[in-house]
Amino acid sequence: MGSRKCGRCLSGLLVPLALWSITVNVLLYFPNGQTSYASSNQLTNYVWYFEGICFSGIMMLVVAAALLVLEGENSSACCQSENCSRRYVTLLSIIFSALGIAFSGYCLVISALGLVQGPYCHTVNGWEYAFEGTAGRFLTDSSLWVQCLEPAYVVEWNIILFSILIALSGLQVLVCLIRVAVQLSGILCGTYSVIIQPGII
Repeated sequence: MGSRKCGRCLSGLLVPLALWSITVNVLLYFPNGQTSYASSNQLTNYVWYFEGICFSGIMMLVVAAALLVLEGENSSACCQSENCSRRYVTLLSIIFSALGIAFSGYCLVISALGLVQGPYCHTVNGWEYAFEGTAGRFLTDSSLWVQCLEPAYVVEWNIILFSILIALSGLQVLVCLIRVAVQLSGILCGTYSVIIQPGII
């Protein structure tokens, strides 16, 4: 019962994290609150991977919904015996948690790449990735940011939003890892076995 309540709380935590990921990813399309750059495709290429909208957002909402259903009171009625149902629920919970790790991990990696690459901006040489060859050194040297003339404050915009996406997706990975650990500890400690043995059903 305690592990089920813990799992339900963790699954519920994924919902606001997913909603925030969607919101933050959408904001990346509007540097400094302007829409013209998205329509003219003058954005960093990593925003088009939809890491926050699709993977860390919509897909994580699906994962959270599935996990909440599995943690529900009626989730143990899929088989004739309670032990059988509990094993199936555990197996499905581990599978969905693993999918959550994959989805949020994708967002984490893409957001990190977008952060290190830097924004696509207008410089004295035209539109380019001004910091692409700096290996992320511009992140700690704000004097370089003046190279981006347009959009205004695009460097700060990208750093803040990609950093938030990294934090949100990192929390999602952590939550899903904890869920897997809780389920596996229940199996390994003998609470119930996920292996279906003949004659139990």
